[in-house]
Amino acid sequence: MIGRREFMAGATAAMSALAFHEARGEPIRRILFVHGRAQGGRNVADIRREWIKALKEGASAAGMALPDDLNIALPFYGDELDRLTAEFDLPLAADVTARGTAEQDAFLAFQAEVAQDLRIKAGVTDAEVDDAYGDNPRPKGPLNWEWVQAIFRAIDSHSDGITSDALQIALRDVYVYNSSPAVRRIINGIVSREIDDRPTVIIAHSLGSVVAYYILRELTAPKVPLLVTLGSPLGIRAIRRPLKPLHHPAVVQAWLNGYDNRDVVALYPLDADNFDIDPAIENIATLRNQTENRHGIIGYLDKPKIAGRIIEALN
Repeated sequence: MIGRREFMAGATAAMSALAFHEARGEPIRRILFVHGRAQGGRNVADIRREWIKALKEGASAAGMALPDDLNIALPFYGDELDRLTAEFDLPLAADVTARGTAEQDAFLAFQAEVAQDLRIKAGVTDAEVDDAYGDNPRPKGPLNWEWVQAIFRAIDSHSDGITSDALQIALRDVYVYNSSPAVRRIINGIVSREIDDRPTVIIAHSLGSVVAYYILRELTAPKVPLLVTLGSPLGIRAIRRPLKPLHHPAVVQAWLNGYDNRDVVALYPLDADNFDIDPAIENIATLRNQTENRHGIIGYLDKPKIAGRIIEALN
């Protein structure tokens, strides 16, 4: 007859670490990655490896390691977001030659508001915008798209990260998600399928932080020991306005927001001035993102301050 010790040894060898812990009724340490925009056409396995590699590097820099029994989920909505955004056919400020549809005008007004926020944060003066606008006789203002584009050009001279052209493309994805309940239902549905009643640390990047916030504020389960948002645009007025009233998701025990102050997507910290909720969000603004646009996920996850907090929450 096989003894208990031999049986357990054989079972352990036969099952994966995850299945073994599940069989014993033990909690499994779990992470949910919520990616941002510009992932369409990519292989989800490559994205997953990229995130895990960066997180491992950050853990190593913190003198720590990821748990062996870690379960990681990465729901992929990149292709669907690209398809949905294309259906809206929204022009960038640089592409406008005449008044468009009401939806197009609303998007361009959104760009104008964000451009004004950007120029103020970057310290771009009125004189610099005037120089970029040149001798154009048309009145200045948010409905004059040549004027809006002049603001973006002036911002370019102050930024060593993402260009204004790339920023406008990013804003288009955010606008479509944020303004369309139908789009949100589809994208949120893809991400929500990976959320169950197991305690889960959630790590969300860029637009993914907006997606995660929309989802989590409506949930009563699971328990989220830590929500980590990286390079988040939630502090931008035009993006947070549809989310009002703001509130701390009941399932989230702690919220950590990390960003590089050169990352123009993460325009403002998620503090009392820009994202006033209780309990307050902890902001780490001292990260130095080494990616070309100061916004890439690997330039955030490989930081020991971020990886260390994630591992502490898992433990």
